[in-house]
Amino acid sequence: MNTNASMINHQLENSHTDFLSWFGIIRLGLIQTCIGAIVVMTTSTLNRIMVVELALPAMLPGFLVALHYLVQLIRPRMGFSSDQGKSKTPWIIGGMGVLALGGIGASIGTVLLASNLILGLAVSTLSFILIGIGVSTSGTSLLALLAKSVNDQKRAAAATLVWIMMIFGFAFTSVMIGKYLDPFTPEKIIIIAVTISIISLVITNVSLYKLESSLTPSVKIEKPTAAMNFKVVIREVWSDPDIRHFTKFIFLSMLAFSSQDLILEPFAGMVFHYTVGETTSMSGLQHTGVLVGMVLVAITGSSRLRKYVGSLNHMIVYGCMASALAMLGLAVGGIVGQTWPLKLNVFILGLANGTFSIAAIGSMMRLAVHDGLGKEGVRIGLWGGAQAIAFGLGGLIGAIGSDVARQLISDTGYSYAVVFLIESFLFVISAKLALDIKK
Repeated sequence: MNTNASMINHQLENSHTDFLSWFGIIRLGLIQTCIGAIVVMTTSTLNRIMVVELALPAMLPGFLVALHYLVQLIRPRMGFSSDQGKSKTPWIIGGMGVLALGGIGASIGTVLLASNLILGLAVSTLSFILIGIGVSTSGTSLLALLAKSVNDQKRAAAATLVWIMMIFGFAFTSVMIGKYLDPFTPEKIIIIAVTISIISLVITNVSLYKLESSLTPSVKIEKPTAAMNFKVVIREVWSDPDIRHFTKFIFLSMLAFSSQDLILEPFAGMVFHYTVGETTSMSGLQHTGVLVGMVLVAITGSSRLRKYVGSLNHMIVYGCMASALAMLGLAVGGIVGQTWPLKLNVFILGLANGTFSIAAIGSMMRLAVHDGLGKEGVRIGLWGGAQAIAFGLGGLIGAIGSDVARQLISDTGYSYAVVFLIESFLFVISAKLALDIKK
């Protein structure tokens, strides 16, 4: 970091008297909860309805979910646009509006699929494009606002709080939808989508009311008076080796993280002979581990313990290496079989995943504003785009990889072991990339 950038950053950290309070962070977390609620409704509930209730091919919702990830390649552009204005609030509200419209449209499209496949597919495709645009606009601007409005001591804890609130949005919405949908009728899908969307829009507007206007720093960074070119800015951002390393890290680590999702439960069923209920409980155990890992990072990253565990980058490395060891353990489990302590292994995997992922979010917030030059939106957009593509590819590659391995290797346990070893290697590379980040 050059001397001028260091001085600017130091001034911002020490002179900014109006950083977000915990209540302000919770207000932003509520918006993240709303984003999670609409997304889980469209990518999970509607997915299941298409496949089970409507008896449509699984590849149809798979295509729609992949499409909404693909659209998120626009995240850097959305972040750049929000950086050019004086406020990110309109971008968050506008993005939430597009997301809500996409959520309602997706429910209508799902209902239409039962009577008119072509029309239903057209409406659903357009709606999932809107969902991708809405998530890109609101999510990127929200994280950019959080990054520049939270001081360094609070970043790990703030990231944990906001992400836990998003996970709560996933869980609470799924439970409520599940209760209301029984017995299933098509009309209920639209009612649920409209209700969730309206509530999300109201909460977003109330949460943002006068929030950003209260965060005027005592040291202001002047924005260029001339119009900035997106291609020039993205080229400048990419020329920073730390930004480049972090982008590669996000992609590889999220690829390894997401590629286990679609194969872990089938692995437990086929190799360890777990029932459906047992695999579901095992998945819950993994998510518990993720939450524990997140909380541990929040505690150690925002307290005196930080001097013993090191920076957020160190915690990323610890989490990635622990994830690699846990994946290696699953590979051994595939070879050893039912004597392997699978549940403990899966809990440790969740713990490690939670540790590196939330430390990465905290580090992302720090890197986004490290020079105070008003490019936090485009940077977070770049990383968000990398994560979206990794998530879209991860599940597909993991599933295809396990299928190919089982075709080439007759022993099911050994075939899964090969896939887990590859994922373990990806985590090791991710740790190396995190080590290369100097800022």
